[in-house]
Amino acid sequence: MLIIGLTGSIGMGKSTIANLLRARGLAVFDADQEVHRLYAGEAVPLIEAAFPGTTADGKVDRPRLAAVLGTDAAKFRTLERIVHPMVRDGEIQFLEGASRRGDRAAVLEIPLLLEAGLDAQVDVVVVVSAPADQQRARVLERPGMTEARLDALLARQMVDAEKRAKADFVVDTGGEFTDTIAQVDAILAELGKRPAHAYARHWRHT
Repeated sequence: MLIIGLTGSIGMGKSTIANLLRARGLAVFDADQEVHRLYAGEAVPLIEAAFPGTTADGKVDRPRLAAVLGTDAAKFRTLERIVHPMVRDGEIQFLEGASRRGDRAAVLEIPLLLEAGLDAQVDVVVVVSAPADQQRARVLERPGMTEARLDALLARQMVDAEKRAKADFVVDTGGEFTDTIAQVDAILAELGKRPAHAYARHWRHT
């Protein structure tokens, strides 16, 4: 089973590409969606213990948590030590399910795939990219987003040019949607030629 790592900086269009892959029959694990689930479940007491006052009504209050974290790298690392192992468990369960079904490929959509060094644990890295001005415009349209917050988020992410350099394939979402679709289909045609080693080496029986 081929494991595809789908990544890209904020505002590049990862969700759009993930949906295109789902529409073409691939199973996709969304790490951000898993974090949302954890923030309403098993991560809540651990986050409250580490960052008192950041939960309410049995859920993590994301604006409160963001305010407490600020731009403090040490606090982000504390949060990651809580959440990342739980996300990893979700990824393992997802891949085990895909393997049992006999899927020929599965997708891990992970925003910080390259930053976390997880590219070594997938067979193929697909980076979603777009021109910086389009990226910025897209993100600033989001509710509650500010220039300062966006700059803080980008500071924690590998620059786009470096991500593109590390990619096996790049999907550029800066043009027409029909062009984006054509890029995805061309990549899928190439993936059938790729060897699949990552699941056996890094995920099975873990």
